Amino acid sequence: MQRGIQENVCPFLHGKEPDMSHGLIAVLIILVVIVGAITTRRCVEFLIGGSLLAALVLYGKDFLVQWCTILQEVFADNVWIVLVCGLFGSLIALLQASKGTFGFSKVIAKICTNEKRTLLASFILGVLIFVDDYLNVLSIGVCMKGVCDKRKIPREALAYMLDATGAPVCVLLPFSTWAVFYASLFIDQASVKVLGFKTGIQAYIHAIPYCFYPILTIAIVFLFALGVMPKLGAMKKAYKRVEETGKVYSDASRKYNHDDRKGYEEEGNIWNFVIPMGVLVAIAIATSNLLLAVVVSLIICFVLYVPQKVVALDDFFNLIVRGFADMLPILILLVVAFVLQKVTEGMGMTDFIISVAKPLLWGPVFPAIAFVLVAALTFTTGSLWGMSAVVAPIVFPLGAAISANPILIMAAIISGGAFGSHACFYTDATLLSSQSAGIDNMEHALTQLPYVIIASVLSVGGFLICGFVM
Repeated sequence: MQRGIQENVCPFLHGKEPDMSHGLIAVLIILVVIVGAITTRRCVEFLIGGSLLAALVLYGKDFLVQWCTILQEVFADNVWIVLVCGLFGSLIALLQASKGTFGFSKVIAKICTNEKRTLLASFILGVLIFVDDYLNVLSIGVCMKGVCDKRKIPREALAYMLDATGAPVCVLLPFSTWAVFYASLFIDQASVKVLGFKTGIQAYIHAIPYCFYPILTIAIVFLFALGVMPKLGAMKKAYKRVEETGKVYSDASRKYNHDDRKGYEEEGNIWNFVIPMGVLVAIAIATSNLLLAVVVSLIICFVLYVPQKVVALDDFFNLIVRGFADMLPILILLVVAFVLQKVTEGMGMTDFIISVAKPLLWGPVFPAIAFVLVAALTFTTGSLWGMSAVVAPIVFPLGAAISANPILIMAAIISGGAFGSHACFYTDATLLSSQSAGIDNMEHALTQLPYVIIASVLSVGGFLICGFVM
């Protein structure tokens, strides 16, 4: 499926070569943005401020003109994401207005009678809808939000379930958009070709058992659903809030739930939910075109709802507009994150980080270093496939020169990309997970942080052990 500018990182902006001397400054700007956003929970402001400061360093007195030019390019290059996310918001608004979500919630609530069953159902849906992380996160959020509210499960837990079963699941199954991308990336590398794989998918499949971060993330979230993994840090506080106040989301997240209805006991026709969602998933899998799938689902909604008079004709199109507008906060975050990413790449941040890592090369530890490098780049830039495409032509020849295992290098790159998708608080998957669950993005990022750290540390250990024994 298509992706936006975050997967098309270019080291040259408007004919200006990246200056390595600016690389350290770019890293410092990113660190200020991360620390500032976490401390103040004002993500948009720090992303905009960071991108303006980076543009000032890169372009001098022309920084504002160049910043506006980049902003315009980001909008143009990300039309697909804007349309998919916006129209998905329209679909959600229609499903809610038809009360189909209430019908679905009422049926599934008979199965999800407690917290464990509800979280396990979310986990199972996350595994089943593996074709694309966007489809996974957005559709499951619609399915399970009402059920989680009824069972008094904090929205932070739902957002964690969505994010942890998004990219990590897509990465581990060789039928997803992630697999297609990485397979095509790896088969072009000389050190992979000498292994004798006939196709990129064969190489990808051999790397899957060593993709420690996604494997560990899925294991941890499964244990979390079972109640075996304890509630840690901000997640523990979220559960305490629900216990003391009954609020499934905080006051800071109220603005994302202004249309929530408290009537999850209301009657609704489950088929008004199941048919559009079934069409959405089926067409997305069959055509690999998520935009087409959403548009067809909207047409199905029209055919179902208007004749039933569940939604009036005038209200139908008003709901499309309102639902699209409800996605604007997430789209703004995505756009300004892409602008920051593009400017810092122009400053040579990637080249700088790679140059710092080069002196640490040693065959047995190289896969672990490759994982940390890709993870750091994807976390700081928010670019998942883009950073993998930038790093792969560098780490494979370096690994071959020091006799590092190429299969472990493949797994390290895949794991680093999955880490970035899951952990970076301004990447698309994390933003969509928080939006789909109806909570503030920084609250989601902080509540899942302890589990991210556990999986990351264990992943480094896994790559180190395999690096010495393979």
